[in-house]
Amino acid sequence: MTEEHNKNLSEQLFSKHLQAKETSGLTQYMPSSLSILENKPQHSWYRNLRRLQWIWQGADPIEQDQVLARISSSEHSRSNDEWLDTVMGFRSGNWAYEWTHAGMVHQKRAADLKGDEAAEALYKASLYFSIAAYPHIKGDNLSLQAQVLANKAYEDASHASKYVFKQLNVPYKGKTVQANLHLPHTERPLPVVIVCAGLDSVQTDMWKLFLDHLAPNEFAMLTIDMPSVGKSSQWTLSEDTSCLHKALLDYLPQVPFVDHWKVGLLGFRFGGNALVRLSFLEQDRIKACVAIGSPVHDILANPEKLTNMSKMYIDVLGSRLGKSPVDIQSLTGQMSAWSLRTQGLLAARRTNVPMLAISLEGDPVAPHSDNKLIAMSSKVGKAVKIPSKNLSSGYQKSLNLAIDWLLEELKS
Repeated sequence: MTEEHNKNLSEQLFSKHLQAKETSGLTQYMPSSLSILENKPQHSWYRNLRRLQWIWQGADPIEQDQVLARISSSEHSRSNDEWLDTVMGFRSGNWAYEWTHAGMVHQKRAADLKGDEAAEALYKASLYFSIAAYPHIKGDNLSLQAQVLANKAYEDASHASKYVFKQLNVPYKGKTVQANLHLPHTERPLPVVIVCAGLDSVQTDMWKLFLDHLAPNEFAMLTIDMPSVGKSSQWTLSEDTSCLHKALLDYLPQVPFVDHWKVGLLGFRFGGNALVRLSFLEQDRIKACVAIGSPVHDILANPEKLTNMSKMYIDVLGSRLGKSPVDIQSLTGQMSAWSLRTQGLLAARRTNVPMLAISLEGDPVAPHSDNKLIAMSSKVGKAVKIPSKNLSSGYQKSLNLAIDWLLEELKS
């Protein structure tokens, strides 16, 4: 796609949204819930900044700091003066504007490159466009436009790459859900790892995992969005968190490039909840499962802990459940049904699937007690707590452990 075409696409997408409603004010709340929100501790940002995660996913740390600095130093009006990332309208200082601009720099750079260099620049552009859309709240027009750019850049990157890329249209309830398949080669059917991220991430954020960890070990990577977000946004999230992954598993025998008898699962955050669940329901079809920082019981069964989460998190949950206006007390009560222990899976029975559960020390979303619950519910289970003193090396250690686990179980 030419540079001029890219520029025209972005101008078309965003031209109508100079006065778009700002993300932090999109979610409506019941009056009784507003007092709960007002009593929360105030932070400098509405969004939970995922600095280390974004770096791991391929963001340049210096560029990231520059983008955040432009946002925080903006003199344009904010919808909430307490939050730096609430600049109104698609203009300098606005979250979507600054991250989109950063993505376009790499998109433009890609036009002068070829092969894998062009692919890497486009992947980085896609990631920045996706961060522009974060946290993917329904009804956020700027987010939706940024995601269009992210998807287009991702497809362009994947076709420019030396690796094989296929889009799968998986049938589900009379419709189709789109999954992305990446393969190091098609010389023979390969073991496949189904990868799923959280409720505030999308499948296009996972390219670096394939390039750095899965492709070198001759794994195919298959990604799918959680219900209610990204390419799966037409389905509301329910306690049946693994419904789309089950459909994907059913479809796998029709995919000639992968060995559907050698399927591994790798879930981050809430994606781990879905994949651990799938490891109980479909244990004859899964060889291994890894859950990283995945809430499966503690926070879901504890309304007080959920209530203490940031407004962004509660906005995300309300958006994923299709609730408007949001009643926080009702919402947190409903979340208990998402606990895999409440569902009678964890601690009530044991799966044959070898499961590795990893979290960083002090993680409020996925405490080590959840890891231990997962491990003891598998006939071959292991729980690992990564020390938090060096978070960046902790991320790397988590991935290394995950890949070793998948290699052991899928290649043996």
